[in-house]
Amino acid sequence: MNQSVVIAPLGESLSGFLSSFQYSKVVVVVDNNTKKHCYPALKAVLPRHSVVTVLPGESQKTLATCEKIWAILTKEELDRHALVINLGGGVIGDMGGFCAAVYKRGIDFIQVPTTLLSQVDASVGGKLGIDFQGFKNHLGVFNIPKSVLIDPKFLSTLPERELRSGFAEVIKHCLIADKEKWEEIRYKDFEEQNWEDLISHSVKIKQRVVEQDPTEKGVRKILNFGHTLGHAVETCFLNKPAGQRLFHGEAIAVGMIMESYLSFARKMIDQQTLTNIEEFLFATYGKVAIKPDDVEKIISLTRQDKKNKGKEVRFSLLNGAGQCAYDIVVTASEMRKSIAYYLG
Repeated sequence: MNQSVVIAPLGESLSGFLSSFQYSKVVVVVDNNTKKHCYPALKAVLPRHSVVTVLPGESQKTLATCEKIWAILTKEELDRHALVINLGGGVIGDMGGFCAAVYKRGIDFIQVPTTLLSQVDASVGGKLGIDFQGFKNHLGVFNIPKSVLIDPKFLSTLPERELRSGFAEVIKHCLIADKEKWEEIRYKDFEEQNWEDLISHSVKIKQRVVEQDPTEKGVRKILNFGHTLGHAVETCFLNKPAGQRLFHGEAIAVGMIMESYLSFARKMIDQQTLTNIEEFLFATYGKVAIKPDDVEKIISLTRQDKKNKGKEVRFSLLNGAGQCAYDIVVTASEMRKSIAYYLG
């Protein structure tokens, strides 16, 4: 599986892409934020097209929103020779791609990621889906976009918290696959990081892993380091008042500390590596206030993780900095200890 990823100014990459294909119709999927801040950069390059606007945020990544998108695609009479362009972060990419992948059994789509999170992770690899009954990405498919067009200039439109959230996936890629890069980034403050270099670095790692295992039967599971407990924490906080909810990367940072502790407890990393990871992540993200009542909810939510087999909750854990193992069965008791370690 070869996925086309182009890192270049959008006008140049999109013009090049469109000149290679003849699409009957073009629809752009945006949210309110990307329509305002990013769509103008796209509009001048596109032929005649329609725009579908949805509300921003993870809470909108539902079947109900998909129905609205499908209704507009149907009203616009899109045939199987049409193109959907998803302009936005991970939510738009996941949901817009999912809608395109199942509309009339699949029409072409491209991802134009506008957040650091989506540029370094969510847009690459063909994972598409939506949340269902409170579980993240519970419904979805694997379907490779025709292309991913990454323009680092979109990062200038982001609030710092959104940029910081995306950085968590950069850290993850270094921890699972590149010890040298991990040692490089951990000695720099957040404000000193070279985003263009890190985008290219993360995309190469993710592409390499996905090409070996497109449908996550084996080695692709290493990309889920930090995500078993991280997704559970994120889901737990989705049910809290809006001001207390976590961004994806913030939750994954929590998960990486907890899962690094599990790696240490299994003697897969040493004390110094654990200390380096937790000090860097706490310095970058602070500590999330997890209440005692949340602990069992978080552990319960891990039972819905997509890596599981039967009643076994399976983790991807570090096997030294820069390496990762997968399909490691972790008990509820071990998870409690890792959460207690995080809370300190």
